Amino acid sequence: MREVSYQQIVEAVARLAIESNCRLGEDVRRGLEKARAAEESPLGRDILEKILENVDLAAEKGLPLCQDTGQALVFVDLGQEIRVTGGSLTEAVNQGVRQGYQEGFLRKSMVAGLDPRINTGDNTPAVIFYNVVPGDSLKITLLPKGGGSENMGGVKMLQPADGTAGIEEFVVETVERADANPCPPIIVGVGIGGTMEKAALLSKQALLRPLDTKNPDPRLAEMEAELLEQINSLGIGPQGMGGRITALGVHIETYPTHIACLPVAVSINCHCARHREVVL
Repeated sequence: MREVSYQQIVEAVARLAIESNCRLGEDVRRGLEKARAAEESPLGRDILEKILENVDLAAEKGLPLCQDTGQALVFVDLGQEIRVTGGSLTEAVNQGVRQGYQEGFLRKSMVAGLDPRINTGDNTPAVIFYNVVPGDSLKITLLPKGGGSENMGGVKMLQPADGTAGIEEFVVETVERADANPCPPIIVGVGIGGTMEKAALLSKQALLRPLDTKNPDPRLAEMEAELLEQINSLGIGPQGMGGRITALGVHIETYPTHIACLPVAVSINCHCARHREVVL
């Protein structure tokens, strides 16, 4: 049984919080560069140029890519042969988020209660998803999810007879309804199957996939390409100012479901598609 200490986890999560907010992944940067080259609208190209300048400045100065540093979504792959010492895993993740958001001077956006809603002051609690896996490693992925893009997602319980056409219609309608609100060009995560909550989780996990990868299932890869083409035909464009590049990519994740069900969820990430991972 391998041991990982509470403090190791705290320090790792704190680093992830700062790095993910200040440094955009190279896959997304390449996607933005391709978008700039493909965009036909002069205004759209200028917007993409400004976005890329912002990416470089944030990395150079160690400043957040966006003023909305998001709520911390944390995905934990916990090896079944690992034991956390010195405290609980959940407490360690939250302490890491707390420490990272304070040390990095990142905006704290989490509120508790209904009326009034009171800021928790340190961006905790994190939204944590656990997955127990074989082995003795601990993988932690942090995705800061901004409120503007999060508000534009959706879940729909389709009928099995709706099929692929119904799924594609719902995805495209969700993006069209979102319009400029999630700060396009966006990345679209689609979860299909399981239950209502499983589909929503799948749609979030889809956002973690490297932008320049295709689904290993050829039929799903084709569907991703078709959806991307449909979304980019909407004419929303960079920052909603018109153009041919509304989305950088569409990623689909699936899970078996009940014979009577066809749950579909859509999660949208803004162009500031931030996430970082560490393996302890």
